[in-house]
Amino acid sequence: MFCGMILRMGRAASKGFPGEFGMEEDAACTGFFAPAEEGTRACLDAFRDGGPIQWVLGHLFEAPFNLVFALSDPSSWLAWTQDFSEPESKQSLVRLIYYGASAELFFVLFWIFAGITIGGYFSRRFLWSIVRGTESTMNVIGRVAAWAGLLMVLQQVLIVFLQRIFRVSEISIGPFGTTFTRDLSWYSEELKLYNAIIVCLCVAWTFIQGGHVRVDLVYSAVGHRTKRAIDMFGSLFFMVPALVLIWLYGWFYLWGSLISPRLGADMTLDTLLTRSRGVRWNVETIGFSPNGFDAYWMFKVLIALFAVTAMVQAVNFFWRSWLEYREGELSAGRYLDRDVLGDEDAEKTANIH
Repeated sequence: MFCGMILRMGRAASKGFPGEFGMEEDAACTGFFAPAEEGTRACLDAFRDGGPIQWVLGHLFEAPFNLVFALSDPSSWLAWTQDFSEPESKQSLVRLIYYGASAELFFVLFWIFAGITIGGYFSRRFLWSIVRGTESTMNVIGRVAAWAGLLMVLQQVLIVFLQRIFRVSEISIGPFGTTFTRDLSWYSEELKLYNAIIVCLCVAWTFIQGGHVRVDLVYSAVGHRTKRAIDMFGSLFFMVPALVLIWLYGWFYLWGSLISPRLGADMTLDTLLTRSRGVRWNVETIGFSPNGFDAYWMFKVLIALFAVTAMVQAVNFFWRSWLEYREGELSAGRYLDRDVLGDEDAEKTANIH
């Protein structure tokens, strides 16, 4: 599946390139964004197929129009949330899956990133507000998700008592009149979900708090501006590419557990729309044991959420580093909302990062 996604991106980038990359015969172009006559192609598609530079420029030009179209016509990709029995609803779901890991989405996000960055160049106050708002959001998500650790411990203690002392084989929960009954082994395996919540949703919060492990080779020995330059480079050229790959893999991995038949990452949009008639909900409920936890699709949701929150924090860290680079050493850590640990040694360790 992952190789298929890379193959699709490669085909999109090289489709119709001249010379050794040319794979299709030239066709007349009519219309700009969409072909005006049957058997022809859009002129923008023809331009993008002229080479890698044209491919990038074409997507950059088209991205703002794609954003406006998506916002002005949400039914084209959200109609499936209301009625899934209609063919148009199934096509909207297929569009969401396709564009959720597409070059079109990448360039739309690039435009948003570029717009905020340019706005921050002229107004530091504006960019600081973005940085502070993003960090506050990531802190809230992390602090709430961290409570899953306490829930995990309490549930584990309860399971041990019920199993070893009272010899209970299952637990029934019915706070709202609907009884939910599962074997004790189901609740035991569910503990892994709490651990996954902490791992996936607390990453950005831990990054803000300086809790990640840093392998320091030259960082501590260089000056303030060099440190910020290293941070900016690492954010854009290490964190973001890695998280994009995780998103590409996790996105199709998630939908492969929710619908049937599985949609290939290397399929074109036209192929997916053709197959959309047979798409149906088929949530995977297979566990590792007969009575064990059977909602492993939730782990795949967490993978996608991890990629989103970590990528947002990576871009936000670039903006913070850029602002601190421009404003000098006195701006280091400005507006940073870090937790009070109550442990002097632990706080010193966090401040190093």
